[in-house]
Amino acid sequence: MRKYFASSVFFFLLAICSFSQQVRVNVRNTDKGFTLDVNSKVFFIIGMNWDYYPIGTNYKYSLWEQPRKKIKEALDYEMPLLKNMGVNTIRQYTGIPPEWIKYIYDNYGIYTVLSHSFGRYGLNLDGKWEANTDYANKLTKETLLKEVDSMVIKYKDTPGILMFLLGNENNYGFFWQGAETENTPIKDRKSTIAATGLYQLFNDAAISMKAIDNIHPIAICNGDLMFLDIIAKECTDVDVLGVNIYRGISFGDAFEKVKATYNKPVMFTEFGADAFNEITKTEDQKHQASCLVENWKEIYANAAGGGKAENSIGGFTFQFSDGWWKSGLDINLGKHDSTASWSNGGYLFDFQKGINNMNEEWFGVCAKGATNKNGVYKLYPREAYYSLKKVNMEYAGTILKNRFAIKSVK
Repeated sequence: MRKYFASSVFFFLLAICSFSQQVRVNVRNTDKGFTLDVNSKVFFIIGMNWDYYPIGTNYKYSLWEQPRKKIKEALDYEMPLLKNMGVNTIRQYTGIPPEWIKYIYDNYGIYTVLSHSFGRYGLNLDGKWEANTDYANKLTKETLLKEVDSMVIKYKDTPGILMFLLGNENNYGFFWQGAETENTPIKDRKSTIAATGLYQLFNDAAISMKAIDNIHPIAICNGDLMFLDIIAKECTDVDVLGVNIYRGISFGDAFEKVKATYNKPVMFTEFGADAFNEITKTEDQKHQASCLVENWKEIYANAAGGGKAENSIGGFTFQFSDGWWKSGLDINLGKHDSTASWSNGGYLFDFQKGINNMNEEWFGVCAKGATNKNGVYKLYPREAYYSLKKVNMEYAGTILKNRFAIKSVK
């Protein structure tokens, strides 16, 4: 019996990494909760936020502008590592050529959720750069709708595309002044009018994109559950609620709140724990791993058929490898900076009141090494890598069991 179960899990993981060229992806509300279906089969997102930045570079660097040989070498090194830990989907941003999405899918069975920042970090309007996006502005609306429609036209027929994702915690942009993460004034609701404009435009974009492509879901990416009441009112045509959520070892009542307020499936677009202990000032792989494992257990437990909120369709760990440029953005790019930029009481292992404890450059489940002569770097998996591989294998069996229990589809 044990041997049969292990084999079932193995073949389930192979199934969710299938190589079918033509896929139809649907969100379904079943008798057991929400599911994401690929060609009418339940697909649970075991995801990773993936990027590629060699030490000494920052957000200005693009792997896709490098020679083909280098791109291929980088992908052929990293994708097997992702697949080995059970990852079946990566989150990437626009800019990746469709051919490389197809390459990743064809060779490794890994899907891509493609993100469009949707003016999160500014927008070019009539040749002028606007650092703070006004979503109620007519030209802003026209520009963003044109951009996302063009994205769909470009990528919709690309094998490996799973879903389109709009934004990246754009609601935080109403409070933060730059791109670096800061403490967020959760209680500040002065930007309700601006938020309403954002979510109305998200919904307009979803309608416009679906008119072009009706076989890939449209999701939005929100910062935690801020403005959930407005989302529920304005984003009726969005298929999936994506949330970047950093609450420590538990997501608390997040699944239940989404179910009660906005009856859509939830996908955790970012969550994680850094591998640096602000108290001891040393690398702390143990606490990072334990936090991520507990996070994933909750994501699995709230999937369809699990008996809890039953609205979880998966998530994306943040992130695969350390981002050495995250602290300062343009300075000390060759230094693994341990400066904490914000505080979070959910991470009890190194939280001290009044002191920042979140280290942006240490969120990787893999540490990053120096580049070789071809400009490709080596990765060193942390304890979290192996812990997540184990939990994915264990809970894939639960998802498999629940999948067979889901029968009637509404």
